Amino acid sequence: MKTSFKRLILDTATKYLYIALYEDDRKVEVYYNAGDNDHSVKIVSEIQRMFHNHHWKISDLSEIIVGIGPGSYTGLRIGVVVAKMFGWNNNIPVRSISSLALIASSYQGDKWILAEQDARRGNSFLGVYENTGKGLQLVHPEELTNLKDYQDHLAHPFEVVSSGEPDIGKILRSNLLHAVEDIHQLSPNYLRKTEAERNKENS
Repeated sequence: MKTSFKRLILDTATKYLYIALYEDDRKVEVYYNAGDNDHSVKIVSEIQRMFHNHHWKISDLSEIIVGIGPGSYTGLRIGVVVAKMFGWNNNIPVRSISSLALIASSYQGDKWILAEQDARRGNSFLGVYENTGKGLQLVHPEELTNLKDYQDHLAHPFEVVSSGEPDIGKILRSNLLHAVEDIHQLSPNYLRKTEAERNKENS
């Protein structure tokens, strides 16, 4: 019997592997470290280590929250696959969140937050958020575009934020989480076509 609301929160869309355990609204333990293209190697072992530290079992979980991108193709898939596997096998509800929103939540100031992740080829994954005093809200839709060009057209004071440990309390107070109704339909948000898709179109 679950006596408290236990959450596992995952994000693997950036160079930082983020794993967090929350009990009700209390942060129990967080792993937030830059990887070396090794999220797939570390994610399950770190979850197991953290569960062991606090005597948690997967069946104790009330919810899984997973960042679905945009971000690195390889890294992004890993977090989504783990969330789907744990959720499906153990009948645990899953909610999704933008990885850019997780990044934006780390900023505590009052400027607009330009959450940014390098997408290579001169482009970035971008989303504009702002702190509301309680939570976080999206100001402009996320898109893939040139960072400098995008900055030149922002008329409001802003701060570019590319990393930072997410503030999950702020996320939970926001309207940015989405319940996954069909776990089989949970998929990463790439914001662009994959190289394989582009090659198929050009073949």
